[in-house]
Amino acid sequence: MADERSSPTKAAHHPVTPDGRYFVVRGRLWRTSDPSLDPDERAQMVRQLIAARRAVAQARRTGDMAAEDGAHADVDQAKRALGERGPVWWSDGAPDLNRHMARTGPYAQWYADLKTDE
Repeated sequence: MADERSSPTKAAHHPVTPDGRYFVVRGRLWRTSDPSLDPDERAQMVRQLIAARRAVAQARRTGDMAAEDGAHADVDQAKRALGERGPVWWSDGAPDLNRHMARTGPYAQWYADLKTDE
């Protein structure tokens, strides 16, 4: 089930699916970080992700396309290390529904129930 370690800031602001695999933003599923990551390793990867996102913004402000491309690659690398991209971190064979709409597929009833609780 959802582990507060897996996505503490996301869990505070966005609903997390009962299995802890996704959080929902504007109706869309986004994969959470791998909850089995060591907390220190996770913190290091999050710091790298934040730095890479800042580098993307800086490159955009200066119009440096090469730097922006490199920064995007760094974002991708950090997100893969966190388990948010690339191979899924669960092992039960369930498909990756990253970026799918929560109102369709296996989370539809759960999502509908959330909306009625508001």
